[in-house]
Amino acid sequence: MAAEDLPRLVYLVLLLAVVGGYFLVENRRRLGRTAQQAAIWGLIFLGAVAAAGLWSDIRRNTLPGIALTRDGLIEIAAADDGHFYLTAEVNGVDVLFVVDTGASDIVLNARDARRAGLDPEALIYSGRAMTANGPVATAPVRIDSLRIGPFTDAAVPAVVNRAEMAGSLLGMRYLGRFEMVLNRDRLTLGR
Repeated sequence: MAAEDLPRLVYLVLLLAVVGGYFLVENRRRLGRTAQQAAIWGLIFLGAVAAAGLWSDIRRNTLPGIALTRDGLIEIAAADDGHFYLTAEVNGVDVLFVVDTGASDIVLNARDARRAGLDPEALIYSGRAMTANGPVATAPVRIDSLRIGPFTDAAVPAVVNRAEMAGSLLGMRYLGRFEMVLNRDRLTLGR
């Protein structure tokens, strides 16, 4: 704790003691009910603080990869964490991707691969990819159908990652099929 924070902490503790003391004196006859109401308000306050702190994660998970299609273009707004998320239809199933210009391939995690009709346990992990956490085994696959907005591609090469991965990645081999324009907080894809 910094030295300038100590007076603020003392002030807040004294304020809490005065306000708390007032409520105890005023409500001494119905202390049980007052404690119950204080607990309810405390839980409401903690819930609001938690929701505010987790808002970017909640928004990304409830409204993932919103892409606006305009004039044959796909516009993706940057998320609060600075990344671009895009929901694509892989073999008829919606998959949330991180648009990753540092990745070469489309990389599916095991969960997304399974949802798209691929069996990660039956694949042959003959490839290797270098990640920030070191080398990982990959299995080459073909996606029968990949649809992003108005654009659909067939027999798209991808890999399934054997390592634990939070989400799937949309890499440059596929992104190279698009004309990309990156502005401060918006990525536009078009053909």
